[in-house]
Amino acid sequence: MQYSILITGCSSGIGLQAAQTLQKHNFLVVASCRKQADVEQLRRSGIKHVVKLDLADPGSIEQGLKETLEITGGRLFALFNNGAYGQPGAVEDLPVNALRQQFEVNLFGTHDLTTRVVKLMLEQGYGRIVQNSSVLGMVAAPFRGAYNASKFALEGLTDTMRMELSDTPVKVSLIEPGPIVSKFRDNALHALQDNIDMQASRHQQGYEAAVARLTKVGPASSGTLPASAVVDKLLHALVSPRPKARYYVTWPTYAAAIMRRLLPTALLDYVMRSKGS
Repeated sequence: MQYSILITGCSSGIGLQAAQTLQKHNFLVVASCRKQADVEQLRRSGIKHVVKLDLADPGSIEQGLKETLEITGGRLFALFNNGAYGQPGAVEDLPVNALRQQFEVNLFGTHDLTTRVVKLMLEQGYGRIVQNSSVLGMVAAPFRGAYNASKFALEGLTDTMRMELSDTPVKVSLIEPGPIVSKFRDNALHALQDNIDMQASRHQQGYEAAVARLTKVGPASSGTLPASAVVDKLLHALVSPRPKARYYVTWPTYAAAIMRRLLPTALLDYVMRSKGS
């Protein structure tokens, strides 16, 4: 059987690397992205099957999955929920609509797609769900409240779903990357500029540091890895007979997992404030 997989958020970064790598490994890859221009670009780049799927639009989710199943013959071995973005900003400066949009993409749209796919997988008797979370789904950092909240929520839903599906052939895994080479910082910078009134905030100094971090040329930190590091974990989650519940990527993620377990809250807050400023 040729493994089929639907991947969200494939216009760049992890999603694009996953689509390219899995296609080389003879997966039947259906890559998706929210903009038609990106769909066309992916097709030109050599990805055989690409569909338009906007996680903020339930109609687009329904249509994108329908087109996917037409490509895969009505079955789907795996779903890799990678599509997401980060909305920076202090919680007190965060407009409700910006928080809603963050959840619409990172949680609600992902949940909508996942529940549709889980029903299919239960009917066919097999399947893998892999959620791409973040180190910031494990620990909080200043000026990342919206993204933190969406990824904390995604991890809670995923942990629950994994337990609820434990008596079925459907396997569920979380991947928790730290800093990865991608366009994530570019997209976060646009979200910051579009939705946060930095000049009117008492956090101007913090925003200056955030802009400097988001516009920095090269890796975000010494722990930054290429997108292929995430895809290596994805491959294990897809082909292992016993996939892990969690996969950590980059040393900052391993460090965060240890600190969350061992450090008192006040000390963990101090460490994350110093890292996040």
